[in-house]
Amino acid sequence: MKEIYFLRCRECGKKYPNQPQSYCEECFAPLEVSYDYEALRQTASREAVSRRAFNMWRYSEFLPLPQGFTPSQPIGGTPLVKSRKLGEHLGVKNLYFKNDAVCFPSLSFKDRVVATALAAARRFGFETIGCSSTGNLANAVAAQGAQQGFDTCVFIPADLEPAKILNTAVYGARIVRINGNYDHVNRLCTQIADKFRWGLVNVNLRPYYAEGSKTHGYEIAEQLGWELPDNVVVPMAGGSAGEVLRRSGHRMLADRGCGETGAAAIYTAKAEHDCPVAGDRESRRRAVCSAPDSRIRRLVGRCFGPGDH
Repeated sequence: MKEIYFLRCRECGKKYPNQPQSYCEECFAPLEVSYDYEALRQTASREAVSRRAFNMWRYSEFLPLPQGFTPSQPIGGTPLVKSRKLGEHLGVKNLYFKNDAVCFPSLSFKDRVVATALAAARRFGFETIGCSSTGNLANAVAAQGAQQGFDTCVFIPADLEPAKILNTAVYGARIVRINGNYDHVNRLCTQIADKFRWGLVNVNLRPYYAEGSKTHGYEIAEQLGWELPDNVVVPMAGGSAGEVLRRSGHRMLADRGCGETGAAAIYTAKAEHDCPVAGDRESRRRAVCSAPDSRIRRLVGRCFGPGDH
């Protein structure tokens, strides 16, 4: 059976077969998973999705999973909680929180991205998996690695607080502390992935890893009765969650006939004093003021910090 997904360069569009690779050899831009949408139209439907258990695997047609894939455990399927007091305080009639703090097995949204990355790791025959991390990702990799029988090794900055990786140790992963910051750790992991046959989820498996974030968008749309929200605010760390939601999650559902047409407006928020995504104060002000709805501007403005809206 022909595969319906492959790798494509985000910038130049060059196609690659499925393999553990995260960058384009022509222009060095990131690779991402692309799909045969005509084939998807023949197989994907709301009815097929609704017959499955409510977790991220119910959207299997929209994920880069190998043929014959059987999930080892349910992941995702987290509640969409309607806010009462905060929504009233902000003047937003329908305000919801997607609560991935109850996502199993490590109680983090990272469980989703690790799940799709390890499906790829199994497909490519890796026996050792790992990641560069500052906490949540290490815990998620260690938990699922132990459950699926992988040899697991995580790399962290040497000064990372021990409490952040306590669960990583409990799950039995090897923990390697690197003298340097997270950028140094990430560069070392890139070299390790090139030299050894290791599947590092946020390095050489990153295209498949990123696809797990899309399931947030799928679940939100379904939990709203297959209607797309007008606006989504994403707490931002490295940027992948918001970017994948924007590129793929809601839009793919709409394009495949599983959701209403159009796309939600995506906004990202970070702490005021840790805001490299938005840049300087003036950039943050412009980002907030570009929001099309005054209530969303007010909400995102508060997330960026006082005086910026």
